[in-house]
Amino acid sequence: MERKHMSAFALYQTLPSDLPSPLQKPSEKVDVVKPSGIILFSEQEKVGCVNELLDAVLTDLSKLNNSRERASKLFQWLINPIPAKSFFRDTWEKKPVFVQRKNPDYYKGLFSTAEFDCVLREEDVQYGVNLDVTSYTNGKRETHNPPGRALPFTVWDFYESGCSLRMLNPQAFSSTVWNVLSILQEQFGSMAGANVYLTPPGTQGFAPHYDDIEAFVVQLEGKKHWRLFVCRTANFIEADIGKPILDVVLEAGDLLYFPRGFIHQGSCLPDAHSLHITISSFQKNSWGDLLQRLVPAALEIAMEEDVEFRQGLPLDYLTYMGVQNSDKEDPRREKFFSQIASLMKKLTNYAPVDAAVDQKARDFLHDCLPPVLSPDELASSVQGAPARWENGQVKDVDIHITTQTQVRVLRAGCARLCSDGNAVHLYYTTDNSRVYHKEELKSFEIKAEHTDAMEFLIHSYPNFVTVGSFPCDSVLIQKSLYFT
Repeated sequence: MERKHMSAFALYQTLPSDLPSPLQKPSEKVDVVKPSGIILFSEQEKVGCVNELLDAVLTDLSKLNNSRERASKLFQWLINPIPAKSFFRDTWEKKPVFVQRKNPDYYKGLFSTAEFDCVLREEDVQYGVNLDVTSYTNGKRETHNPPGRALPFTVWDFYESGCSLRMLNPQAFSSTVWNVLSILQEQFGSMAGANVYLTPPGTQGFAPHYDDIEAFVVQLEGKKHWRLFVCRTANFIEADIGKPILDVVLEAGDLLYFPRGFIHQGSCLPDAHSLHITISSFQKNSWGDLLQRLVPAALEIAMEEDVEFRQGLPLDYLTYMGVQNSDKEDPRREKFFSQIASLMKKLTNYAPVDAAVDQKARDFLHDCLPPVLSPDELASSVQGAPARWENGQVKDVDIHITTQTQVRVLRAGCARLCSDGNAVHLYYTTDNSRVYHKEELKSFEIKAEHTDAMEFLIHSYPNFVTVGSFPCDSVLIQKSLYFT
């Protein structure tokens, strides 16, 4: 049976009309859900809800010993009061959610217009690379990027003229955004990215469109009018998108989540500017993306090992197959399709699933931001080593690793052991750049006799283990650790 792609609209139509009961807690006030399938939250009652400012949240998280737990708690703070477990079960990839907090300071400290201005003045911000200047008027979307560096005088002149400003990689300039994204990427198992949007009152910077990401719109300043539509076709014009399924105004402290494929349109009201940051994830992280890696590899193996895949096509297959023959009723066509189905089913026997997953994992590690180390992580890593120049001498460079030395990987998601069939490498993110793919993914080869030890170390996280407990020759691993 042929499988058909399920559009966002088709998926939306399958959703239950009632709010799932696990999301209804005494500490939450749930507004009327209209239309069906869209959840509106109002966090006006603060009993039982976390209401810490971001600086305090990040400080508390830095004290946690486990980066997975750190990521889970930060994500819970991001989407409060929705329980994360319910969110991933009932909402993730399915339907939008609007959280109205009536608390303009909830996300305070993440980013601000003042910081935007500071970045323009102090950093080398390039048009088209770090910043886009856009407008959308009379149904026409335009980009106004001049060449070269984005200087404050020119940028603010564009803004005063009604243009929207989009900072494409705020994590390269903001240590707080970098910290937040570097934590959240372990929650998603996929790169967490961000764009910042600053829009003047009464304007709109972008046409209605849909994205291939899971989007969390975090309103930082001012307010913005958002309308969401279901995507019925990949090619559309604004007049064809119909009535919105969600029509809301985000104010500072509010959150809007929508899955990939939902058409969205944001515009500023006449009385206020808008600053929001969109945190995104799960780009190119579908089953189809994995199969794009898996199927060619499986086919190559099958053709080497199975003679059936190397047998020739029927001599006359061009006379009954192909588009020009697709309307023919010919028993040979049925036999041809049956053989294709048989081979496709058999192909799974040759699928190197773990190897394909490792390819995806390497992509993820390359996409990742480097970790922002907590005080404890810094103190127990080479980055925090006390080696220095003092009074004309080098101090504290002697590190003695013994069988009693306790070690662990820095974070759960910062390293992965992968094989390319010839050698085993340990890939790691700690030397990645804050600028996307500015650096190549770093790795080093692991000797065959050390692979079990590396697996043991990775699987032991978050616990420290002694070098002597490694399942290999402790002398060899001691020598290896000096270079890793």
